Amino acid sequence: MGLALLQHIAGVVDSGIDDRRRNMPERSDKMLIFSDLDGSLLDHDTYDWQPAAPWLRRLKQRAIPVIITTSKTASETILIRRELGLDHCPFIVENGAIVVFPEHWLTHADYPSKRFSTGYVEICTLLEQLRVEHLFNFSGFATLTDSDVATLTGLPLADAKRARQRQASEPLQWLDDDAALQHFIHQLDRHGLALTQGGRFYHVMGKNINKGRAARWLCTQYQHVTGTIPITLSLGDGPNDVVLLQSTDYAVVIKRRNQQHITLGDAYRGETYFTQYTGPTGWSEGLDHFISRNNKREVCDE
Repeated sequence: MGLALLQHIAGVVDSGIDDRRRNMPERSDKMLIFSDLDGSLLDHDTYDWQPAAPWLRRLKQRAIPVIITTSKTASETILIRRELGLDHCPFIVENGAIVVFPEHWLTHADYPSKRFSTGYVEICTLLEQLRVEHLFNFSGFATLTDSDVATLTGLPLADAKRARQRQASEPLQWLDDDAALQHFIHQLDRHGLALTQGGRFYHVMGKNINKGRAARWLCTQYQHVTGTIPITLSLGDGPNDVVLLQSTDYAVVIKRRNQQHITLGDAYRGETYFTQYTGPTGWSEGLDHFISRNNKREVCDE
């Protein structure tokens, strides 16, 4: 089935997964890997990814998609994706608000991207309204300069500028107390928005928008191309990765520096591995754990 026949389907792929969880797949064309960036595939402080380079090379050789799933913007992620050698893969940005397609998905009905959330201008307009009406104390990227964002994130100025080129979500520094935060969340809910916590910032976006929903939607697109339900594995370290990790058959919870691992809850029916290492070293550790010796030999043949 060609990409031209892909249909816009936002349903959840949830049939037949119990049998597929028994073993990792032997055929690489049935696998999809979803990965967070900061604190996972990229080091939280240095943004280095070299410890993951061998696995990225092997997965590319076996045509196993590694789908970046991040809070970053499309402008940021396009450059990172190129550096990681993942130009052939779609990617998910702004915490699941947008899916961006590679060039060979040109005939997809939603090419070049699928947006699930409220637009950025509408979000920022409402945030300013809530700030004035309720005297909330926060600072968002829309009110910061490129230099401010560079200072907060440790990014070079050019990268900080790309981080502010947002389409469907707004990162915030919350500067008020916890009681005000709960009131803020309530007000967002009344207006069809929600708040999620990332590694450095809170993120405001449309309600029910998350990495997991975008990943499930993208699985459906692959299913229509290949005619098979993909086996899915995800890797992440932050609270905004929980729904992504819960949405896949296999979940790698990467250790957070000086913090406890996030938890997925009793409702998650897949298999979970908690890494001993942080960042891209933990990322590789997770793949080492889940891909069995026989399958690893197939994936790693060079």
